[in-house]
Amino acid sequence: MSLPEPLRRRLGSFSRTVFTDGHRTGPQYPGDRVDNEIVSSLPLQMSLYFNVYFFPFWWLSTVVMLHLKYPVLSDYYKFILVTIMILASLIEVIRLYLGYMGNLQEKVPELAGFWLLSLLLQLPIILFLLFNEGLKIQLLERAVHIVFALFLTFQVIAAFVTLKRMVNKLATHFRLNEFDQLEEHPVPDFYSLGKEERAVSMAGRGPR
Repeated sequence: MSLPEPLRRRLGSFSRTVFTDGHRTGPQYPGDRVDNEIVSSLPLQMSLYFNVYFFPFWWLSTVVMLHLKYPVLSDYYKFILVTIMILASLIEVIRLYLGYMGNLQEKVPELAGFWLLSLLLQLPIILFLLFNEGLKIQLLERAVHIVFALFLTFQVIAAFVTLKRMVNKLATHFRLNEFDQLEEHPVPDFYSLGKEERAVSMAGRGPR
């Protein structure tokens, strides 16, 4: 299972625009080859691993608390909480999958999708659940929301750093390939070509 090709292209273009470091033109260390440089993030992967096991606990705790306080909530907040739980569950499954694929296999579009889902959707949802007192937040809810928010904050930062490294690696690899192609098929020297053309022109005119 992979992202649709149009979405992959859009995410790839977004990543090149946002995460490319214009000051870096080669590998981080002179002796390293770009092809052998590992840019996957171990801290990010560990965070995703523990997040996979924490999410069912968060979901179960939140659902139990919602069931207990549901009768005392207003109809407005009942609708919001049920909608948020459905959206957060779907987003989290997709987000974790993209994070695993993007980080382990060094796929920029997947990791960019993971970063965007974490920053723009999942983190605002958790912060809303954590700080909106109209939801009658219970102690267990607050505790699991804080842990989830910490996971998301760390993952947003770690994914940002990893994306910069991945995009810069791809950009460096592209530049090195262009350089190798120029070495194999050199372009004729412009000034030498101009001298030869002038010599032929002078020879064609002959002595006056």
